[in-house]
Amino acid sequence: LLDWLNYLRSKGSRLVGYNNIGFDYVVLHTFVRMGKGDASILYDKAQAIITCDERNRFEHLVKPSDMFIPQVDLYKIHHFDNRARATSLKALEFNMRADNIKDLPFPVGSTLTREQVEVLKKYNAHDVSMTKAFFHHSKDMLAFREELMVKYMGNKDWINFNDTKIGKEFFQMELERAGVPLYDYGSKGRTPRQTRRPVIHLRDAILPWIKFEQPEFQRVLEWFKEQSITETKGVFKDITAKVNGFEFVFGLGGIHGSVSNEIVESDDEYVIIDLDVTSYYPNLAIQNGFYPEHLGSPFVHIYKTLFEQRKSYPKKSAESAMLKLALNGVYGDSGNPYSVFFDHLFTMKITLNGQLLLCLLAERLMNVQDLTILQVNTDGITVRVKRTNEAVMRSFCAGWSEQTSLTLEDVTYKRINIADVNSYLAVREDGTTKRKGRYEYAMGWHQDHSALVVPKVAEKVLVEGVPIRQTIENWPDLHDFMMRIKVPRSGFLRWGDETVQSTTRYLVTSNGKPLVKWLPPLPKTPEKWRSFNQESGWLVQVCNDIRDADGVVPNYDWYVGEVEKLVMGLK
Repeated sequence: LLDWLNYLRSKGSRLVGYNNIGFDYVVLHTFVRMGKGDASILYDKAQAIITCDERNRFEHLVKPSDMFIPQVDLYKIHHFDNRARATSLKALEFNMRADNIKDLPFPVGSTLTREQVEVLKKYNAHDVSMTKAFFHHSKDMLAFREELMVKYMGNKDWINFNDTKIGKEFFQMELERAGVPLYDYGSKGRTPRQTRRPVIHLRDAILPWIKFEQPEFQRVLEWFKEQSITETKGVFKDITAKVNGFEFVFGLGGIHGSVSNEIVESDDEYVIIDLDVTSYYPNLAIQNGFYPEHLGSPFVHIYKTLFEQRKSYPKKSAESAMLKLALNGVYGDSGNPYSVFFDHLFTMKITLNGQLLLCLLAERLMNVQDLTILQVNTDGITVRVKRTNEAVMRSFCAGWSEQTSLTLEDVTYKRINIADVNSYLAVREDGTTKRKGRYEYAMGWHQDHSALVVPKVAEKVLVEGVPIRQTIENWPDLHDFMMRIKVPRSGFLRWGDETVQSTTRYLVTSNGKPLVKWLPPLPKTPEKWRSFNQESGWLVQVCNDIRDADGVVPNYDWYVGEVEKLVMGLK
């Protein structure tokens, strides 16, 4: 093994893995430094990594400059090291529709027989093959990083940076090039410059010229101006304004509101128009001179330069993609206590004015005769307007754009099917669709790809008018019926009287067994384990090996019922 690693190193190779920087390579590095094999030492190192406290996990990491062989970590590139996006290789195997997603066949810590070693080798080989498959799914992301490294990054190896980090690092590089100091250096090493505020008076964040005619909007505006906050998480809850029968809900992440359980169509008399503000959050900062206080006005100049620079590149170019990441990553990082962009007042200036300016647009659009607001979200508004009044609507939009120096883009919908504020299916004029929430099936790798037959059939029902049951019963892909469940290490899964692995694939059938998730007791009832029936009242077939589904017919009644939930309540 050591000879092979030396050979790879001599050829300038890199090793590709999944969470390898956090685990696999650390063990491998220990082996390389030893210069010989010793199973007990390597096992102890592996266990030390697994069992270490979250706060101390960095103590095991190896600096890229100290690595024997450079690493490509797909886990980091896809930002699965973010708690909200954390995704196991088993979950990826489910999403990639692997024939086999069986778990480690022996308990960790077992001393294996020679026969068991051969079984374990096959298991490991399968995980390696699935890592390789995910590597192929990631090739465009890797090519993007390779191209940027050649053009912009010099000798710095950014191959394992996630998209957001690429954008932020590039923005930081431009700030430093402009002479803006980002760090202080002292006895504790490098610390990021930041603006920390013990209290934030929201009046200081709101543009002074914003005023409303509608009493409800003005009430919310005055309420915001009266608030002083010491933190940003959870400070805006249940802040609403009901205007002309439409409810606007304000939140830290943005405004939202929607009609519910409706199908709305364009016809000869009315048209549905979706209005979005171009690069809303970056342009709010650029046009209004918002910046983290410690970075000063050069921040705005660089923001504007990058925005204009992006428009000069083709949309699908690496430069355009990288600049988009740079523009969008800054706002989110202004609330990151470890970032050089940290300034909660800057965060509030963006999020509060973003919501209030959309309300200003909504207020003006409500003055258009025969116009109905269907939805409002973080960066736009969807309306249905009488075609004869469309020109008046657009004149109001132009006036808003002139006042705010922000640009509106619009798309015309033939039809929009709205379940609620989080779930809708819109059909554009060219026949393409926009899906959100429960109607979505083109998902990210970190999302749960369970029962995709449901949104896929729901779309065909709503767009093409196909019959539900007949379409489901003739659906060609069994994987679209599969579902996934995961329980934490502290719990377990029972399928009938059998304990099954913590990440399990299954489908609803007529001749299966109940699947029950068990979780540890709560402090108030320390003796009582908690049970949760999956697809309560229905039987399932576990299919961690796809061969276990041979001859199994899905229980179409369950899937029909789920599709009906998406289509039958709309009117």
